[in-house]
Amino acid sequence: MRHHFFVCTNRRAAHVPKPSCGGNGSEEVLFALREERERRGLSVDIFLTATGCLGRCAGSGTAIVVYPDGVWYVGVTVADVPELVEQHMVAGMVVERLLDSQIR
Repeated sequence: MRHHFFVCTNRRAAHVPKPSCGGNGSEEVLFALREERERRGLSVDIFLTATGCLGRCAGSGTAIVVYPDGVWYVGVTVADVPELVEQHMVAGMVVERLLDSQIR
């Protein structure tokens, strides 16, 4: 394994005021990551796992943590998937603009 992406898919009840990744398109992000990983033949080296809350709710988009790198991304959308795959999965480079500024 080269990288393991943990993608928050937690969905809170509608009456809970705190946002959740599940309510912000995280399932679509996970699906897009899986599709792109398969298309590029990266399934042996890149793992993807849906998780519960990672505690990094951004209000929009999805929280993702990547191991063994210890990189935290927030606000990830389906539109970010091609860049995330090309830069992090393939090239091993962090996508700076998606980094969680509270964890840097």
